[in-house]
Amino acid sequence: MKNILVIDDHAVMREGIKQILEDDFLKVRFGEAGNAGEALDLVRRQKWDVVILDIVLPGRSGFDVLKEIRRDNPKLPILVYSMHAEEEFAIRALRSGASGYLAKTDVAEELVKAIRHLLEGRKYISESLAERLASELDTQADKQPHSRLSNREYQIMLMLASGKTISQIAAEMSLSIKTISTYRTRMLGKMEMKSIAEVIHYVIERKLLE
Repeated sequence: MKNILVIDDHAVMREGIKQILEDDFLKVRFGEAGNAGEALDLVRRQKWDVVILDIVLPGRSGFDVLKEIRRDNPKLPILVYSMHAEEEFAIRALRSGASGYLAKTDVAEELVKAIRHLLEGRKYISESLAERLASELDTQADKQPHSRLSNREYQIMLMLASGKTISQIAAEMSLSIKTISTYRTRMLGKMEMKSIAEVIHYVIERKLLE
């Protein structure tokens, strides 16, 4: 019997993940969490073979959850399963301790393949992402301004660049408008920019939202 914990704030997505895996893993028991608090509580109270984690969670981010799980359970395989297909998110997730990274836009078969890899003690990224990561490393991405940002600041930068307002971001992340404004200010400072228009140009030029 394999125990798989699915952490995602959307119940429909959690159910979809379970249905995909139930077809290929006959003996499996699922746990579900919709936010960081629930997730960390389940990790502490029960034994899991694999954790599937979404980066975008209300309140505390998935990166925070990832680091905390990794600190207390260094050998627990964690697959980051994210709506973000960008190389930068994958790099940040892997550096934060993820055992694998998969975009939700990938086909269902990729999720099954990823879980099999992790259960076998191996790491996993899709072939298409591996190619893009190699290209990203060739451009020395770490020297670009956005590499100075924290994971939360980077996430908010992309949301602002996509046209979302501070109020919309605050609601989506379950944080206060003041907190998001603070992150915005820090992000602009680290990027050495004065306006969101500059940020949008930067993000589009480097195709960070693709």
